[in-house]
Amino acid sequence: MTRPRDANFRFLDLLPSPFLQETPVLHSPLLEIVPLRADIDLRDVSSVIFSSGEGVRVASAQTQMRTQAYCVGERTTELAKGAGWDAEFAGNQADELVEHLGVLRPSGAILHLRGAFSRGDVAGRLSGMGLKCASQVVYRQVFGPLSPAAQVAMEAGTPMLVPLFSPRTAAHFQSVCGDMTQLTLIAMSDAVVEAMPRLHCNAVHVSKAPTAQAMAEMLLDVAAPFVRVETGRSED
Repeated sequence: MTRPRDANFRFLDLLPSPFLQETPVLHSPLLEIVPLRADIDLRDVSSVIFSSGEGVRVASAQTQMRTQAYCVGERTTELAKGAGWDAEFAGNQADELVEHLGVLRPSGAILHLRGAFSRGDVAGRLSGMGLKCASQVVYRQVFGPLSPAAQVAMEAGTPMLVPLFSPRTAAHFQSVCGDMTQLTLIAMSDAVVEAMPRLHCNAVHVSKAPTAQAMAEMLLDVAAPFVRVETGRSED
């Protein structure tokens, strides 16, 4: 598991307990979220955009103001609602959010509260549609090495299933792994696979949808021949 530890545990919560009891889980967070001391001024802002849960958590801690919030992903939407924002689900990917707001055309200024690296140029594309949209970086994403336990497993050639959720994390994972021939990768999207050129691994499977739930279902399907447990899912 390569995401920040909290995100790893949220994903594991989507998997059935019998599966987790039969399957060792190795944590190796490659990404650290570093909040920036940002001056978030929403006095002249009608709505914000959150494209990640990290953006919700950092912004909510740094400002007491709450506005309409257009969110990428169900999880991000729920986090924003829980933090007091008037949150609306606007798609599972940045492209879907841009299309949604292009049709909705909300009035007033929009502010995208995001990480230092953010896919999709959301603010630029919305501005190009005639909407008043700016962006503000409120956190940095800092990559690190494999954990010692993960390094030992890689050097031993241990077969592993590896869920990968973003292109940048996938590219970094490939760079620190070296030989990946023993790995079976579960990718959230084609873009995740494309971020790993000259990929040599045991197998790669792309999620049917860019959601954590779909990723969990794909992982269970791929693991099924090796882990025989009752998952509670219908085969119909």
